[in-house]
Amino acid sequence: MANPDPIPATAGTTQVSQQVTEQPAVSRPGLQMLVLSLLILLIGVVLLIFVGQLHGAGATVLLIVGIVVVVVGGLVLRGLTQVQPGRARVVQLFGRYHGTIRDSGLQWVNPFTERIVVSTRIRNQESAQLKVNDADGNPIEIAAVVVWQVQDTASAIYAVDDVAKFVTIQTETAVRHVASSYPYDSRGSGALSLRDNADEITERLTGELMTRVHAAGVQIIETRLTRLSYAPEIAQAMLRQQQASAVVGARQRIVEGAVGMVRLALQRLDEEGVVELDEERKAAMVSNLLVVLCSEQATQQVVNTGSLYQ
Repeated sequence: MANPDPIPATAGTTQVSQQVTEQPAVSRPGLQMLVLSLLILLIGVVLLIFVGQLHGAGATVLLIVGIVVVVVGGLVLRGLTQVQPGRARVVQLFGRYHGTIRDSGLQWVNPFTERIVVSTRIRNQESAQLKVNDADGNPIEIAAVVVWQVQDTASAIYAVDDVAKFVTIQTETAVRHVASSYPYDSRGSGALSLRDNADEITERLTGELMTRVHAAGVQIIETRLTRLSYAPEIAQAMLRQQQASAVVGARQRIVEGAVGMVRLALQRLDEEGVVELDEERKAAMVSNLLVVLCSEQATQQVVNTGSLYQ
């Protein structure tokens, strides 16, 4: 006897075949069916009233017919379902999916079906404040808000147990993965960082989250980081590091400006012939000008009453 197919292959084939996607349900205008059901019930009540005026087999037949008509009218009335704007009804018959009603108003479907309410409104969901290590290994605190909407009602009902809880867990997973893939600060390297490239980071977070929740029929409209900071245990150290980097950058700009001003001063003195300086006096002048321009404190003037060389 030949061996059966391996279990993984069979399981994979079964999983694909059971994928359920949204399709429109067969329905009729509810107002028309409401009028029809009331008319049938009225006929049944009239037949039951006439039962008392008859005797024998005729009364029995009329009683049975009246009861059947009333039951039919009740079944037709049970098929009415109200669909509110921003909500849909997933129609299920004996455990099988039979379509989705998205048209708002009073609709009529098979009275034996079960109609599950699914919200199609846009929802905001904020993740919990997560503590994650960034790409450099520094602990950071991060949180994000996700704007999402159910796009495929069948997948939202049959693919996951609780679509809102599923989106919450997948949001936290995506935020953790993105936060650990990039450094908090690029420190002038030009690489993508969580603080300096917020738009690019949120785009990548949106793309990853859309991939994660696609199976649940959810559409991600927008994601935004609502909190991004170093963890408290390293916040002070990182603040000092940022302050040191800022001081170094400011010093660099000051020195560049001072060198430019000294160069311009020497060039103007040489072009206009105000004074002739040898290389030693030029060096002394450059030193004094750099001290004046680069010093953080106010400099005091010294009056030289002698000659330039004394």
